[in-house]
Amino acid sequence: MTMTFYKYQGTGNDFIIVDNRLQQIDKNNTKRIAELCDRRFGIGADGFILLENDSSSDFKMVYYNSDGNQSTMCGNGGRCIVAFAKFLGIIENETEFLAIDGLHKAKIEDQIIHLHMQNVDVVVVFDNHLFLDTGSPHHVEMVSDIKGLDVKSKGSKIRYGEPYNEAGSNVNFVEQLADNRFAVRTYERGVEDETLSCGTGVTAVALAMHKINKTMQNQVELKVEGGELKVHFTKNDNGYEDIWLIGPAEQVFKGEIEW
Repeated sequence: MTMTFYKYQGTGNDFIIVDNRLQQIDKNNTKRIAELCDRRFGIGADGFILLENDSSSDFKMVYYNSDGNQSTMCGNGGRCIVAFAKFLGIIENETEFLAIDGLHKAKIEDQIIHLHMQNVDVVVVFDNHLFLDTGSPHHVEMVSDIKGLDVKSKGSKIRYGEPYNEAGSNVNFVEQLADNRFAVRTYERGVEDETLSCGTGVTAVALAMHKINKTMQNQVELKVEGGELKVHFTKNDNGYEDIWLIGPAEQVFKGEIEW
């Protein structure tokens, strides 16, 4: 079968997106999904996303890591699929869609995608890092020389180490640049390498930095390897709510390939 696909990127985090409303794609063929995400023998991407019909919202997002396995929430992928839904004419400038962690609202303003994330009730503070789940699990650790850091080597050791082990965690390294501005580099599980950006990762960083009083602001700017993102949130008695991941998402190209 010939499959039409679209390549999208959000601050360098890139995805193969397919309109699967007619249910033509075999979602159990994880080997083929991994092949398509391969940067030398396939299309090349950090993840593979299917847009499908949903009875209770505008559409459903089914997300796979580049290793071919279905995964937890992807923030940049969520922003990209919103842009794709607008391209298909499914939505205008506001939407609600279903992802693996529940319903998400989103809006488009001047080509910038604002994605509403799930509430975060628990941010665990350790001596040298923090841990929280923003739809995907994230280890957040501050460093002093983020440019010179070997993210793949250090990140992989943390990702597979105690207490994460086989289930693993995404790993974010953070350096403060200003009161409400931070540089972030992320090692993503499932990709098993550094990515140019991670949406749930920068969301985790913004909340973590607020938690330990590195910033008192409720909108944080995040400089990632692939560009700039913002996270806006509200502190409540238990944790954080009304969390928005904000940034660009664009279509790079369209193509056809044998499924």
